[in-house]
Amino acid sequence: MTEGSGRPALIEVENIGKSYGSVIALRDVSTVVNAGEVTCVLGDNGAGKSTLIKILSGVHRHDSGRFLVNGEPTTFASPRDALDAGIATVHQDLAVVPLMSVWRNFFLGSEPTTGFGPFQRLDRRAGRRIARESLAEMGIDLRDVEQPVGTLSGGERQCVAIARAIHFGAKVLILDEPTAALGVKQSGVVLRYVAQAAGRGLGVVLITHNPRHAYPVGSRFLVLKRGQSLGSYEKSEISIEDLTQQMAGGAELEALEHELREVAG
Repeated sequence: MTEGSGRPALIEVENIGKSYGSVIALRDVSTVVNAGEVTCVLGDNGAGKSTLIKILSGVHRHDSGRFLVNGEPTTFASPRDALDAGIATVHQDLAVVPLMSVWRNFFLGSEPTTGFGPFQRLDRRAGRRIARESLAEMGIDLRDVEQPVGTLSGGERQCVAIARAIHFGAKVLILDEPTAALGVKQSGVVLRYVAQAAGRGLGVVLITHNPRHAYPVGSRFLVLKRGQSLGSYEKSEISIEDLTQQMAGGAELEALEHELREVAG
């Protein structure tokens, strides 16, 4: 439940688990996503981040534990169910068409139309205006929304996808490694828009392997390793140094250093 508000969390998972045959992909993982906050899920490849995303976004069903949306136990049958519940996922590949214009990518099949019946046609003027205004609200000032989306920087394309999700009514925004392929400056641009999305009242789930990107915007941090939780922390409970050490496997590194000293000695 959201602290101090009396309202249930937008999303809550309690001891959730998922197996594929004999392979346990996720075991006893718990966290919450509150409105106006960023929940960061951290872990290296194989940690279980992708499995958690697939459960939250309706791709797969959980096998154990509880998945609650607005306080109600939920099982999604498809990604459409998740979208209908206000949960939008922005994947690493962004699902954009590089040669298509920015505004067409903004709508992607939900373009505004004008006229009726057989006389219905694409309302390009309204589409361009809505896309431009929605992007401007996020601080993205594009002179020409007719330009191919492929001409934008990686950070700008991420921001178009974020603005698109917000425009179509997302209450929860799941971002899958949005800064993974970006440089320092572009990563900063994306993280600024992540913070803006939370500031507009959305609950944000930021999936990342980089604690330096997570910590400035995060409200809480869930650290996964091999499908299990190493800990779930409010920001006040953990420092960036401790979070980085957890991600780096601090205890394992200390044991390795000890072994190497013994060998050297």
